[in-house]
Amino acid sequence: MKILEIKNLCKVYGKDETRVDALKNVSFDVEQGEFVAIVGPSGSGKSTLLHILGGVDTPTSGEVNIAGTDIGKLNETKLAIFRRRNIGLIYQFYNLIPILNVEENMTLPILLDGKKPDKKLLADLVEKLGLKERLKHLPNQLSGGQQQRVSIGRALMNHPAILLADEPTGNLDTENSKEIISLLRKFNKENNQTVIIITHDERIAKAADRVITIEDGQISLDSGRVEVSAS
Repeated sequence: MKILEIKNLCKVYGKDETRVDALKNVSFDVEQGEFVAIVGPSGSGKSTLLHILGGVDTPTSGEVNIAGTDIGKLNETKLAIFRRRNIGLIYQFYNLIPILNVEENMTLPILLDGKKPDKKLLADLVEKLGLKERLKHLPNQLSGGQQQRVSIGRALMNHPAILLADEPTGNLDTENSKEIISLLRKFNKENNQTVIIITHDERIAKAADRVITIEDGQISLDSGRVEVSAS
């Protein structure tokens, strides 16, 4: 099942002499359960692509269809709700709320949606992420690796259609980077979770089922889809 469809995606900044074509007719699709790494040099357009997929930026033209919904047709309010319910975002610098503890940070998206957190899912994520003894700790009481695990847990609390990660190991040392890659792969394999990662990290690219290379706003190479088992 196609969980993501990108059709003729273009993003232009500025005009005339200052015009920059960040994305040029980018098209691809992703099946549920795929683990995809998007790579490319700085300025290639890969971060712009991720921001559009995450609904935090809008394309100049083209279509982004996630789980059967064309997000370009949603107004700001509906897009915010859709993003909260269907897209899990993981950032390089964690983006945790400093005054909230681990449990509160992980459950915040659920509470913002006016729902009660799934205690069973929370307990399962905490166990898998190795955060059982850290639930009442604030972000500044955690290591970088632990903060990124909290970020992963928060992104997974809503059973997202897709999990998007922007350089998730970029702020971590080698050992913590390996752990984060292993955890993302674990959730991908065990839960059939679709994962799309923007990365410079060759280890993530090697761990992915599929690698899409972007250069000058266009896909220059797509290693091809690997068949994934249905959930």
